[in-house]
Amino acid sequence: MNHCDKLIALYERLYNAYGPQHWWPAESPFEVIVGAVLTQNTSWKNVERAITSLKATGNLDLARIAALPQDDLAGLIRSSGFFNVKAMRLKNLCGWLQSRGGLDALSEWDTDRLRQSLLSINGVGPETADDILLYAFDRPVFVIDSYTRRLLKKLGMAGGQEDYEILRQMFEACLPPDHRLYNEYHALIVRHAKEKCAHDDQCRHCAVEAPI
Repeated sequence: MNHCDKLIALYERLYNAYGPQHWWPAESPFEVIVGAVLTQNTSWKNVERAITSLKATGNLDLARIAALPQDDLAGLIRSSGFFNVKAMRLKNLCGWLQSRGGLDALSEWDTDRLRQSLLSINGVGPETADDILLYAFDRPVFVIDSYTRRLLKKLGMAGGQEDYEILRQMFEACLPPDHRLYNEYHALIVRHAKEKCAHDDQCRHCAVEAPI
């Protein structure tokens, strides 16, 4: 079985084990963008608390975040960890959005141009950029995170130290360019990473991680 067949088989295993995930958890594309920055180096539970804080104060808004003093924004997102750095990154990202006409204008850009522009923003790396592209702009760009690396290594499909772009291109070369498929596949990998192993014949975790 070649690596493309294995990636397809892995998706089928994940889907059969966990079913559709209906993820990313957000009420708007802008909330996705904020969450993509806040989730860097922290758990989603901490991100949810920070987003709730922004919503409760009426600050989950492009213009409001752009206008907030950085220290005030840092205080609102404290639960996300590294809050001073993330406040600066959010301000950078919001400034970028405003200078380019907002989400509606950017939605007209082709994917390569949009990705390169995102990567030019201080504090936005490949994973954050691809989260935004996939979940906020519905672009068929596969997100590679630590969960994906760990699962591929466990199954002998990667060594664990590959360059981000090598793994991203591997998925995109093997799968049809469908943002809904990429969304579901990535969400299933995240779900699997959080599943506890039951060590029994019905264990979904073990069924996914059996040799392919």
